[in-house]
Amino acid sequence: MTKTLLLTGANRGIGLELARQYAELGWRVLATCRQPESAVELNRLTATSGGRVSVHPLDVCDRTQIDALRQAVADIPIDVLFNNAGIYGPDDASFGRVDEEKWLETFRVNTIAPMKLMEAFVDNVARSGHKLIASMSSKMGSMADNGSGGSYAYRSSKAALNAVVASAAIDLRARGIIALVLHPGWVKTDMGGANAEISASESARKLIRLMESATIKDSGRFFDIDGTVIPW
Repeated sequence: MTKTLLLTGANRGIGLELARQYAELGWRVLATCRQPESAVELNRLTATSGGRVSVHPLDVCDRTQIDALRQAVADIPIDVLFNNAGIYGPDDASFGRVDEEKWLETFRVNTIAPMKLMEAFVDNVARSGHKLIASMSSKMGSMADNGSGGSYAYRSSKAALNAVVASAAIDLRARGIIALVLHPGWVKTDMGGANAEISASESARKLIRLMESATIKDSGRFFDIDGTVIPW
């Protein structure tokens, strides 16, 4: 039976590579992004995927669009729901300079949206074979790993996401659903920059390996790209 991935932020970077690699593995990929009409690489992937990849409009902060997508895929079991879409927020979010509205927007995208997506598609995930929800976090959301300070908006939004997933893992365990938080490594993307350590392709490959090997015992854990557990 064909497995299905529902992926947010699929138009570039790690999201695009996840869509590509899952399609190559024979999965059905429901790829979402805010502006499908301008997602050139994703549309090219869709055209050459033999029907395995489909593109769906989704602003993760738009409840109307979330509900429309939920209705469109209501009958499809979703093996992996991957909350990949995210933003860094204000670049100048240093002490004394954090813009409140931009901070709140960072929370809406990085923390609240993944929660609302989990709520919207949890029944689809529960009906699947793999039953996994993954959310893209960052080591910058680890309080134990914070040795440089700053980046208040991004750090706090990812720390809050970690707390959301830790609670969801407990609440969804009875349904056999695995909920993970993942750090993708320092990746050469628009956010990671050109000096980063690994390519989006390598990051996606390692993330897929992590998700494939995860069991219910791993639910609620915060994994680094190499499979080690990151402290909260």
